[in-house]
Amino acid sequence: MSYQAYLDTIEQKTGLTPRQLIDAAREQGFEEGAKVGPIVAWLKAEYGLGHGHANALAQVISKGPKIVPAKHVGSDGSHRDASDTLWLDGAATNPNR
Repeated sequence: MSYQAYLDTIEQKTGLTPRQLIDAAREQGFEEGAKVGPIVAWLKAEYGLGHGHANALAQVISKGPKIVPAKHVGSDGSHRDASDTLWLDGAATNPNR
């Protein structure tokens, strides 16, 4: 599954865009550079996310939206993403879809 697909699924499950979830994380004190483990625990407890989905979003919260490895951009594999920068404003408005 691609990083963007993880984020799109999280949006479907929670009803919140990735950007809204990042804002909620900032309100909880999770800034860029924060350790991923506590963010994962919070996402699982607060939003009922599974470990993989929570980890994908925690990576974005901690490191920013430009986390897709170059080898997955435009590739044919199951982890392919259209861009090296993830879309955070909701699946319905994603110009790469």
